[in-house]
This record gives sequence, structure tokens and C-alpha cells, in this order.
Amino acid sequence: MKKEIKFSLVYRDMWQSSGKYQPRVDQLVRVAPSIIDMGCFARVETNGGAFEQVNLLYGENPNKAVRAFTKPFHEAGIQTHMLDRGLNALRMYPVPADVRRLMYRVKHAQGVDITRIFCGLNETRNIIPSIKYALEAGMIPQATLCITYSPVHTVEYYAAIADKLVEAGAPEICLKDMAGIGRPGMLGRLTKTIKERHPQVLIQYHGHSGPGLSMASILEVCEAGADIIDVAMEPMSWGKVHPDVISVQAMLKDKGFQVPDINMKAYMHTRALTQEFIDDFLGYFMDPTNKHMSSLLLKCGLPGGMMGSMMADLKGVHSGINLILKSKGQEPMSLDDLLVMLFDEVEYVWPKLGYPPLVTPFSQYVKNVALMNVMQLVKGEERWTMIDNHTWDMILGKSGRLPGPLAPEIIELAKAKGYEFTDADPQANYPDALDTYRKEMDENGWDYGEDDEELFELAMHDRQYRDYKSGVAKKRFEEELMRAKDAAMAKGGLSEEEIKKLKRAKADPIIAPSRGQVLWEVSVDGPSSAPFVGRKYQHDEVFCYISTPWGEYEPVYTGFTGRVVEVCARQGNVVNKGETIAYVQRSDIFA
Repeated sequence: MKKEIKFSLVYRDMWQSSGKYQPRVDQLVRVAPSIIDMGCFARVETNGGAFEQVNLLYGENPNKAVRAFTKPFHEAGIQTHMLDRGLNALRMYPVPADVRRLMYRVKHAQGVDITRIFCGLNETRNIIPSIKYALEAGMIPQATLCITYSPVHTVEYYAAIADKLVEAGAPEICLKDMAGIGRPGMLGRLTKTIKERHPQVLIQYHGHSGPGLSMASILEVCEAGADIIDVAMEPMSWGKVHPDVISVQAMLKDKGFQVPDINMKAYMHTRALTQEFIDDFLGYFMDPTNKHMSSLLLKCGLPGGMMGSMMADLKGVHSGINLILKSKGQEPMSLDDLLVMLFDEVEYVWPKLGYPPLVTPFSQYVKNVALMNVMQLVKGEERWTMIDNHTWDMILGKSGRLPGPLAPEIIELAKAKGYEFTDADPQANYPDALDTYRKEMDENGWDYGEDDEELFELAMHDRQYRDYKSGVAKKRFEEELMRAKDAAMAKGGLSEEEIKKLKRAKADPIIAPSRGQVLWEVSVDGPSSAPFVGRKYQHDEVFCYISTPWGEYEPVYTGFTGRVVEVCARQGNVVNKGETIAYVQRSDIFA
């Protein structure tokens, strides 16, 4: 019998690789016991990456979500882990050192055991401070190698980085194959090399399924000494996500490895709950192409999770490109033609930008440059004329050292613009900032929260946190969900009038009790603004007032809790008794 292989369910990443949003806290609390009952997971990824931002976009408190989701796993003896971006921590751009240090104290207090620390450039100067901060806070720092395939990303390159990370105190190494393009043979050799040099270090493999190499890679790393494999499960396994635990377990068991049994009743229940979350509302924001695998991903090397946003970009410029071609008397391009052209351009751009591993945020930078180049080429203009500031920061070294050399034309372009290259420690560009955020919390009368978690949230995601506190975020999300539902119905072939009828059929009309003017704002306690689609009303809340001909303000109540699906009357409109002012749906989809 070969060594024991443990499994980690990347429940957070399953969602992030599939669509825009993640389950709400009430959904996470419902699914956690079922995941535990499956009995096959030593670890579960609960948060990190975009998790906190998604909660803020909902208008919900991410700190409550992390505490609630990690609690049942702790009680069951299952380790929880999160994903963080080193210098960028939980966001897409650099974070001051004092905010990074606070993050690990907060996340440990919230019940997160392990933090997977990665840098998109594999820059050890961005990873090593986080290792130290995590150890200080009592967390397990899992240092990460972002895997890609290029002439510079060799076994020797990665092994040398692993040496530095282990020396800095990392007890674990993750091979993060975010696009699934790492070649199985190379991954096996890398795993064996790290294990031979550092036999005490635990190795966890994380490989997406997009281009179809993941199962072979899992087998290779296990044969070479890996300890834990990240897996997914239906209904979101495979595609651009991760292999399913059932398939991985069967493959490894047949090869003689010790693997845990799977409680299939619990698997099916977890599967059903996850599908329920998709059907509830999350599916409206999931790109269907993320359920597909594509060997084309081997060509461009982009992470599968980016395919949705990339296809949205392409659809957005497709008609514009064809108009340009038409004006030149050239044949229009199909979307597939444009996709291949973009893949070719990514392949061209990537080495000239120094081979940054195509992971957040550098995958976005490379893709954006390639897309802008494609637009310029179609117009008959030069490449490289539209490079954004974040990409320039990467090129100039402000994010860390690039793995490969920059092309001479990029260096010349930077000099022509008067830009200066730097090799300084990237953190030096971002001074401490917590005192500034403490001042803002004090001025607003906001509580710092348990273990300073609210202070941390403001400092990490200041704009989103302010929107959450003001209620703007919740309003925005509710409107977005309503639009997404309307778009889904329209896509299903329903006309605008049919959609309106369908929504009305599921709602209750708010009827004018007498003739008069509809008023949303009056000088008495009551509505402060006109209702918008998605706004929630309680059963005892004044919906509007009717200004009667005899000078009275007659309050109108819904009489039930619900959300607005249509507003039929504007401020000052005259309605007759019995006419409909608005439609409100009783079922609270956000409760």
C-alpha cells in the first residue's frame, strides 16, 4: 500500500471559477454540515481571494460569513484554509504592511487555520513577509508556487524559490496550477525535487481542469510524494474548475494509495444543496462556458476562470471590429476567429512582458494588453499604444521582479514615456495606513469590531466597505439581480411585455385606496425616496402617501414583507381609487 493522500474541497474556488458571486452566509451555513458528513475531506477552503469583496457587494458583512462558515469545520476537526495574494492580500492591488499584518491576526481569530500565500510573479519579497506575519498570528503559512509553462519556468526555477520559502519558515508548499497548463511530467519532477530537499514539507497540489491535463498531473504529483490534492464536486467540478473528488479517489485507490472513503449519501445531499444555490440566484451570474473544457487554453495559458470575462470583452468589441473591417472592404470576423486572434496575441505579448505567470492580477494585465493590441491591429495601427497604469507598474518592477527579460521594444517604450524602472522592495511603495482608517472609523462612529475585524475590512476594501455601510451596495446588488433575471427571461424568448406580465403574476399589486396624487416624499415620517425595483418593504412600513383632494395625506401600506418588481406611478401622478401604484413580490429572495 502506498502513502496516504488527503483531499481538500476548494468550495470557495469552485464558485469563483464558475461565476461572479459566491453563496450567502445562510447558504454556507446550510451546506457545511453536509460537506463534513461526506467524511473524505481533511481540509476545506472557506474564504480568501474575492470572498470578502463578494459579501460586501451583496451588502453583507464578510466577517460574519467567515466566522459562521469556519465554525462547523473547526468543531469537526477539519482544517480550513484561505487564499491570499501576498503583497495584494485580498485585493487586486498592493496593501500596506500594517494592514497585511492585521489580516492574519483577524483571520486566525475568525477560525481560519491555513493561508495559501501566492504572488503572481513568484516574487519571494512579496511572499516571505506574509509567511512571517502568518506565523506571528498563529496561522499555518502555505507558501505557493504559481505554475505555468514557459522557457523560464523550469523545475530548477521553481525549486530555488521553494528553497527560499521553506527557509523563511513555510511548513507547506502549494503547487498552484491555476490554468491547468503545467505539464504532468514537470510537476512530478518538481514535487520529487522539493520532497528530496525538504522531506518534512507538506505539498498540496491545486490544478484546474480547463485544458484537460489535471488528472494526469494529480497522478504524477502523488507518485512523486504530494500529500494533499485539491478537488471539487458536482455540480461544479470539471470544466474550468477542478476534478471531481469521486474520480480522483477512484484513480488513486486503483494505484494503491490510501484514500478516504466518500459518504455518497452526503455527497448527493451536498450536490443538491449546491445546485439549489445555483438555481436560487447564483446561476444568473455564472458563465455557461466555464462548464466546458478546452485544449485551446494550452495555447494562451490563461486561467479558465478568466474565460468568462474574456468572452464578455470579445462580445463587447466584436461588432465594433466588424464595422472597422467593413469600412475597409474586408470580410467580417466570427467570434471564434476573434478568439483565436486574441489567443495568438496573448502568446505574442506574454514573453515580451517578461513571462509573468498568468494568475490574478497579471493574467488580467496580459489579456488586456493583448485585447487592446488586437483592436489597434484591426484599425491598422501599432501595438502597445494602450497600456494601463497597473500594467506599467508591473513592467517597471513596482510589483516585483519579472521572471523573464522584457523585450527591447517595451524597454524603449518605457524610456520614451519617461518612466523609470525599479528593483526596490515592492512594499516600500505602500506606507502603513491603519491610523488613517482608525481616524475614519472614529469620525463615523463605527465600531472596530471583534478582533479589529471591521477596521481590517475598511482598510482592505475601503470603497466596498463604505458602500456596504451606507446601504448602497445592497441596493446595487438587488437591482443587478433583477436585471439578471429579466435578461434570463428575455434570453428565453420572452418579450418585454411578457416579462412584465410574468413578474406581475408572481407579485401583489399595491392599490390606491382613494383618488389623489402619489407622493413618495412628504414632510411627515414616511418614505424618503421613490421605491426602486428590488427595494424591500416590511409589512408595517409606509409604502407611499396619497394626497387627497381634501388635503389629507393618506398612508398606503403593503401589508406584507416583499420587494418591488415594478413601479407604475411616479411622484405627483394622479391615480384613481383601485388603480395599481406598484407590484411587490411577497417571496423574499434575499432573506
